[in-house]
Amino acid sequence: MFRCPLPVIITGMSEPLPFRLNDTNMLRLIRQIAADSGSVYFAAHAMKRMKERRITRSQVMACLRNGTIDEPAHTNIKGNLQCTLRHRHAGDLVKAAVAVEKEESGNWIVVITVF
Repeated sequence: MFRCPLPVIITGMSEPLPFRLNDTNMLRLIRQIAADSGSVYFAAHAMKRMKERRITRSQVMACLRNGTIDEPAHTNIKGNLQCTLRHRHAGDLVKAAVAVEKEESGNWIVVITVF
């Protein structure tokens, strides 16, 4: 009879699978977070570019809520999910580079730049 020299620990619970990064999941996540405008933060750089290019907050919010992925989703150097969205609003083509930051209190969107 064979005896195992070390104890074997069997756990019934497995770790949850991580969020699979692709454009469809990223777009779904962005639209879900952008439904609450309080979860969207505009970086100083984005505000400066919006003023230069005469792009309003409502145009950027429409881009977040209704836009499509222009540059694919990826993980940035800070470990956050990032992509670029595009949307035509009021005759203007608006593009926004955004990152999704995950915290214990919830997810939020950082608008990095707008063009």
